[in-house]
Amino acid sequence: MRLLEKSGLIGLGLVAGISVSLHFAAVADKETLATPLPIEELRAFSEVFGRVKSDYVEPVTDKQLINGAINGMLNGLDPHSAYLDAEAFKELQVGTHGEFGGLGIEVGMEDGLVKVISPIEDTPAFEAGIKSGDLIIKLDDTLVKGLSLNDAVKRMRGKPGSKITLTISRKNEPKLLTFTLTRAVIKVQSVKSKLIEPGYGFIRITQFQERTGENLASALENLYKENHEPLKGLVLDLRNDPGGLLTGAVGVSAAFLGKDALVVYTEGRTEDAKMRLTTNPDNYLRGNGKQDYMKRLPDAVKYVSLVVLVNGGSASASEIVAGALQDHKRAVIMGSQTFGKGSVQTILPLGNNTAIKLTTARYYTPNGRSIQAKGIVPDILVEDPTASDGAFHLREADLEKHLTNDKPSDEKPDNAGKSTHPAPNNKGDAAKPAPSEFGSKNDYQLNQALSLLKGMQILHGK
Repeated sequence: MRLLEKSGLIGLGLVAGISVSLHFAAVADKETLATPLPIEELRAFSEVFGRVKSDYVEPVTDKQLINGAINGMLNGLDPHSAYLDAEAFKELQVGTHGEFGGLGIEVGMEDGLVKVISPIEDTPAFEAGIKSGDLIIKLDDTLVKGLSLNDAVKRMRGKPGSKITLTISRKNEPKLLTFTLTRAVIKVQSVKSKLIEPGYGFIRITQFQERTGENLASALENLYKENHEPLKGLVLDLRNDPGGLLTGAVGVSAAFLGKDALVVYTEGRTEDAKMRLTTNPDNYLRGNGKQDYMKRLPDAVKYVSLVVLVNGGSASASEIVAGALQDHKRAVIMGSQTFGKGSVQTILPLGNNTAIKLTTARYYTPNGRSIQAKGIVPDILVEDPTASDGAFHLREADLEKHLTNDKPSDEKPDNAGKSTHPAPNNKGDAAKPAPSEFGSKNDYQLNQALSLLKGMQILHGK
């Protein structure tokens, strides 16, 4: 197996339309472990293989059986290890450039059903009103129960312009919901920015892609030019950001942290699985010959008051950024507890343009905290009052066979469920507030972040 360049993809789950965004680490030839083969187990496998070939009700090919065995072997490990056929492997590589075909849903598996982890902004799923926590029961007329996650995702993919009907079970909804979505070529705008009001900027990262760090630098430059003077405060919005390229996460962290600050490190059983990534340009430019775009930024970016917004849809690369800024005390983390995707998946090519995606390490914040199955607990807990019950509460720890956290702490998730800054109580209202777009004037969590930044400005003045 030839050596692959480390390019660093980290993500959450499967996307309907892309395969997965995960860790693309270097893979070197390794000597076969000097352990004896389990003869009895292999004999049992051979007997089952032969019985299925000869006795199954319909003829099955050797390829079907072997692929099924590989899928079963990997699916039995954890929610993120998987076999990638030629189509899935190709889409994995294409998707990191920010364009792919499908519906735009991050999904996982729960009790044999496909569970929506997060709809991706500006996609058919997002526009149709698909929500985090939704359970997909049927794809057109096909029941999801009994399908593998890969099979379900393949059915959701299709020619742009074609339609698919999803039947969904949603918590606290008495009836099943149906959504007819039109597949599209998904173009995800990674970085969005604007001045909320004079002196205060807003930057939203929807997904970590190949050029996210560079796009962030441009967005920051434009905000400072538009404001005509240094910003008083900045909100970095990572809500519902499912992850993406690790190099993007390091680049975003480098914009706000000092020289050679540790962003993240990984620990696994092999030397390939052990990394320490700092804000050194080599770790986000990856030797591609580009000029360091972070050098264009004004020095004030390193010191501007910063609030990072997160929620249960913030995963993996998003959690790396939030954890790094929190550990270095560079930002106040606000929102709700993040997803808890703290494991590294390595893509191992197998030939014939196929690959396996194998969990090989856990990643840790600069202070040595494991994010796996726990996530990042905000400094200030602010729930979204417009979120439907159960939304954004699906986490890594809810997934079957999830990898455990190897460094449990005394810190209680979600501050033991008690909000330090609760959302308005709507129990007596006739209706709950309508969901607001992230970054809009009605965005409750953003308004709380802005109030905090103004309070910090007053304190700095004193």
